[in-house]
Amino acid sequence: MAKVSKSKKGASAGNAIPLGSQPFLDSVNHYFDKAVRYLNIPQGILNQIKVCNSVYYVRFPVRVKGDVQVIEAWRAEHSHHRMPCKGGIRYDQAVNQEEVEALSALMTYKCSVVDVPFGGGKGGIKINPKNYTVEELERITRRYTVELIKKNFIGPSVDVPAPDYGSSQREMAWIADTYQTFSKDDINALGCVTGKPVGQGGVRGRTAATGRGVFFSLREAVNDPKLMKHLKMSVGLEGKRIIVQGFGNVGYHTAKFVQEGGGTIIGIIEYDGAVVNDKGIDVEELAAHRRNTGSITGFHGAKTIKNGNSVLEYPCDILIPAALENQIYKENAPNIKAKMVVEAANGPVTSVADEILLKKGIYVMPDMFVNAGGVVVSYFEWLKNISHVRFGRLDKRFEEGSNLRLVETIERLTGKDLTLAERKLIARGADEEDLVNSGLEDSMINAYHNIMETLRGDKRMQHDMRTAAFVHSLSRIGQSYELLGIFP
Repeated sequence: MAKVSKSKKGASAGNAIPLGSQPFLDSVNHYFDKAVRYLNIPQGILNQIKVCNSVYYVRFPVRVKGDVQVIEAWRAEHSHHRMPCKGGIRYDQAVNQEEVEALSALMTYKCSVVDVPFGGGKGGIKINPKNYTVEELERITRRYTVELIKKNFIGPSVDVPAPDYGSSQREMAWIADTYQTFSKDDINALGCVTGKPVGQGGVRGRTAATGRGVFFSLREAVNDPKLMKHLKMSVGLEGKRIIVQGFGNVGYHTAKFVQEGGGTIIGIIEYDGAVVNDKGIDVEELAAHRRNTGSITGFHGAKTIKNGNSVLEYPCDILIPAALENQIYKENAPNIKAKMVVEAANGPVTSVADEILLKKGIYVMPDMFVNAGGVVVSYFEWLKNISHVRFGRLDKRFEEGSNLRLVETIERLTGKDLTLAERKLIARGADEEDLVNSGLEDSMINAYHNIMETLRGDKRMQHDMRTAAFVHSLSRIGQSYELLGIFP
């Protein structure tokens, strides 16, 4: 196995990740160690939970631009207490084994906290996808998939990848097709990967799932009277001034849903700068501007700030980092002025910075809960693939008929008729996206209240929601190991 590279120093939304940032794995392990003080789990079980069970490091040759290039890649399976393992594949020049292990651990804890029956996994391919043609990316992706197949690191009952930074549904379709080629007799082969296009076995609602999950988690928090009283804020999203770092898939959908929910987006940060407007930024207009120009900078509806990450330190009610890890660190944490930090990205706050924010009275909603919407809907997609039926296909029309008969009965008894539009609205049966979004909403709401029950049940945690989330998650994992027993 090749020498493990050091902590990530690659480009992120706003600016390069600071040289003084902590290794991501150190932060994840710090949170783990902090949480176990509140748990009554045997040390041996804790040792098992903490470490990454399996890591596959591979180098493979790919023909690129008439030459042969050797590609480095990883797949980590953090926990097998529940199967399959689950986690995205990151395409990034700065990816390394330490980062992949940290992300796979976070996936284990994330699945547990939202009650998704998977173990954590994560993959990484050490390339900058912008430097390759579509054909070259396909060649790399398919070859990576073959390497995973060789070592049994992929499969609907073994390990199920998904999109992550630098990858999308396109790459997931290539992975699914490659796996099916090698597993012709596996009727559940499409379940080997999630985040696929709908036409290739994907599920409606997956693209927006992570951002929608961020919105649901934030909505629960701002509608929590006890929390809002503690933070001296009004209940609800109305009037809240919000800054979002990152305007990719997660950042865009988060900003969109938060704005639709009544929040005011006053700043958006990207890798090449930021835009700010205290009166609010129209998210859809900004998205259209980026499609036309390739950048959010120069947007007519806001002021452009060249040093984008400086906007992290602007006064606001809620700061939502939705880019990469280590964006709030020891040096800039004292300057954060938000009342709440909502981690839509994985590990955007280092453990040192987290302690600084807590001492400042800033409430941090942790990534392992906030951005779990993606894995929740990936779970739904996996269920769809192994059940071989679209959600809503069996009962949508029956539900519509039942609703229509109810409407007709009410009209007959009251002597008043509804308009055609009203009848359609009331009688409409739920389709796949409706059911997916409903399941996602229910999962995020339940997880929030479970975490807050844990937090408020032990005064020693004070207002440390991250520790409460870890305690809740680890208690479930520990119980799974104890119930499974130890094989002789």
